[in-house]
Amino acid sequence: MNFKNKITKLHYDKNSKSFILKLLSILAFFYEKVTCIRNILYDKNILKSEKVDTYVISVGNLTTGGVGKTPVVAELAKYYISKSKKVAIVSRGYGGKLSNKEPRLVALRNSIFYTADEIGDEPYWFAKNIENVAVITCRNRVKAANAIIRAYHPDIIILDDAFQHRKIKRDLDIVLVDSEKLFGNGKHLPAGPLRENINGLKRANKVLIVNKTRKNLYKEDLPKFFDINKLSFCDVEPESVYNIKTKEILPKNSDVVAVCAIGQPEQFYNFVDESYNILEIITYEDHHSYEISEIKKIKGNIITTEKDAAKLEKFNLDNIYAMRLKLSLDIERLIND
Repeated sequence: MNFKNKITKLHYDKNSKSFILKLLSILAFFYEKVTCIRNILYDKNILKSEKVDTYVISVGNLTTGGVGKTPVVAELAKYYISKSKKVAIVSRGYGGKLSNKEPRLVALRNSIFYTADEIGDEPYWFAKNIENVAVITCRNRVKAANAIIRAYHPDIIILDDAFQHRKIKRDLDIVLVDSEKLFGNGKHLPAGPLRENINGLKRANKVLIVNKTRKNLYKEDLPKFFDINKLSFCDVEPESVYNIKTKEILPKNSDVVAVCAIGQPEQFYNFVDESYNILEIITYEDHHSYEISEIKKIKGNIITTEKDAAKLEKFNLDNIYAMRLKLSLDIERLIND
């Protein structure tokens, strides 16, 4: 396990007394103050948000990655496209080798112009898996939104992972929360997973509780600080495990090596363990850029996430399988209530 993954594990250990965590808490104190001041400046309209000329939905969270933003963004995009709306997804393009300082058009009218390594696994996955969607990347969401408006004139722009990016106004703010992990140890980065104070939930229009446990979940089960009028629920479970080259389904109880490079990978491994015999687990840092040498030395069936598969498909190997997830999500309620 690399250093970053060890720190992430500490973020969700509420009983840890690690000396490293105590040191990181000093930095977290200053991080919390800076983010708090920044939010106050936006709240008082001293720092101003910019409105773009279309309907904007933000999908984000209060913590670091691994909650489920990517599949939720995809479901929203597919829903609006099914209603004959022109949809664009704006992503930061994190993890790509190319610069994201300026807008970079990733996909338009079912043409994809970059690889996953060049522009990041998430925007590439959106482009590959959602028909008739436009995808653009840039660290500045306002620049990206205005660029895709000029190029495509979308009816809907969906911002991927943009809750803290307050420079762009949004018409619907959706915040995702993991039903089990919630906010980890409750500390701010780098001592914990929080990107900002939990009070930030107050500016969300909707709070989507993502349940990956297969347990029935009710509003009464959640901490009292959640506004029940804002809550919606999303159940996530595996749908299939398929070969990324041949599309063949991997038989249950097969021996596998589980490989991924995502934030909070534990649930993925739990899903794999439900149906397959895991011989080995290999965890890379989130958004890891894979090399052919490290994959070819793995013997037998490799099972990974669809986001990782977006970067592994270039190797054209026969033994890589991806787990497709199924979401049970009432989109009508999420966007209209």
